[in-house]
Amino acid sequence: MKLGSYVQQRMLKLGPPLTREVAVERDLAVPMPDGVTLRADRWFPAAADPAIPTALIRTPYGKKLTGGGMARPLAERGYQVLIQDVRGCFTSEGTFDPMRQERADGLATLEWLVEQPWCAGSIVLIGTSYMGYVQWAVADALPPAVKAMIPHLSESALTLEFLRADGLSLETPFNWGVQMVGMGKKWPAVHVLAGVLRGTRALTTLPLRGADEVAAGEHSAYVQDVLSRPAGDPRWEGIDHHDRVGDVSVPVSLVAGWYDIFLPGQLRDFRTLQDAGKTARLTVGPWTHLSRDNTATAEALGFGLACAHGTALPVRAPVRLFVMGEDRWRDFDAWPPSEYSPRRLHLQAGGGLTTGMPAESAPSRYRYDPADPTPALGGVRMNMDPRHRGGRVDNRRLETRPDVLTYTTNPLDRDVEIVGEVNAEVWFRSSLAHADVFVRLCDVDTSGHSSNICDGLVSLDDAGDIRRATVRLWPTAYRFRRGHRIRVQVSSGAFPRYARNLGAGEPHATATTIRVGRQEVFHDPAHPSAILLPVSTAMDWRG
Repeated sequence: MKLGSYVQQRMLKLGPPLTREVAVERDLAVPMPDGVTLRADRWFPAAADPAIPTALIRTPYGKKLTGGGMARPLAERGYQVLIQDVRGCFTSEGTFDPMRQERADGLATLEWLVEQPWCAGSIVLIGTSYMGYVQWAVADALPPAVKAMIPHLSESALTLEFLRADGLSLETPFNWGVQMVGMGKKWPAVHVLAGVLRGTRALTTLPLRGADEVAAGEHSAYVQDVLSRPAGDPRWEGIDHHDRVGDVSVPVSLVAGWYDIFLPGQLRDFRTLQDAGKTARLTVGPWTHLSRDNTATAEALGFGLACAHGTALPVRAPVRLFVMGEDRWRDFDAWPPSEYSPRRLHLQAGGGLTTGMPAESAPSRYRYDPADPTPALGGVRMNMDPRHRGGRVDNRRLETRPDVLTYTTNPLDRDVEIVGEVNAEVWFRSSLAHADVFVRLCDVDTSGHSSNICDGLVSLDDAGDIRRATVRLWPTAYRFRRGHRIRVQVSSGAFPRYARNLGAGEPHATATTIRVGRQEVFHDPAHPSAILLPVSTAMDWRG
């Protein structure tokens, strides 16, 4: 076990621990008001000071599977750690019903925890993804013993963002549902891996309601809900905890990633805290959801322990962002920073991109075939298959496809920096009423390498007439270097990140009809398609 401690220290780039002698008390029974028993492991220094604070982690991924990686580094450096299987997962009783039970069970767990003789009355809530979401589920009703929250790559509404009627984000909720089916098997790692390897092929299944059975060997109730129940369906009531964020009573440190699946919601949560005058700070790095970094652990050991002990917080700005392109951490006072304002870059005939208005021109055209969908490449992905990794990748092969349009500036005569929200307005028409518009922002370096920065998609149900499609791209912080070029891609999909738009308007779960769309993108004075970039006001740039 000590060897594992040394390996973790090196991988997480942590300083030496206070101790490597850690003990574990297994399967503590935590009773719920309805008679169900949840189980938790307690990790603590073998020679524990009774006054050390408790880090609480509630997980659906197996306390035994994840405890060593999450609990040990903290238990070696000033915490005792209680890591609990949520209801219906692994050693805990009951039935797992994703996200719907976490408020009641989380509050009951906290009530139990503060009564334990080994709990010194100082608790910090810690966790990534689902383990961050469970923190928000109880955020407005925390007992005084809770001193801080550190949600990492997570947000208060979790998967609701994926269920937008104007663009079903398919890959992430599907893969997660299949993963949770595998987690319930006798050999979870084997079943999860099998689901991962079959996942992308499974998503070509028609109708889609059979895809989970192809990937996991059985249906996932969660996947079936995702496919058949839109965001406003009563089935999803009670899982959005955004209205609790502003009522949090403790300091919060949010750790996010520019290519993380939960970034927009996490930034919304931070703005809510910011607007409510709460003690909160935000760190955003160049990470995907599956990236390995030590920021959350470092925040637990710095920010979390300071809050737990009632000492001064480490001094830093409220917002710390990794500015890609410059590849440097920068501090800001707020999100979004006030020193950036929208600048319109207009799509031009012939593939140009400038700040000037477009001239009279015919639209650009392409053919979208759902049977050969425009693929997702890099970007915001949660796919454990290394063949489909997320983040920044080379887009040149994608940009050679006939179903991808590109619009590019001339080489920049100076650096151009953008920080904040990115949006696009694309005047669009399809031969079909139902079509998608996908927009991606890229940086083209002096060798012609095109790397993706951020992107977004919107689904249209009235695409047969010329209309302005407003596309919300992922927020970003990026510096385009002098001599580089700014590029915008326009297409009609990014499969399997987003569900294929089959063109007939049938429901996602049962659709089988495939129709080819002939798409038009307009760029003329009456239809000035553009991308809106939050450009630094300190840079007097005209492209």
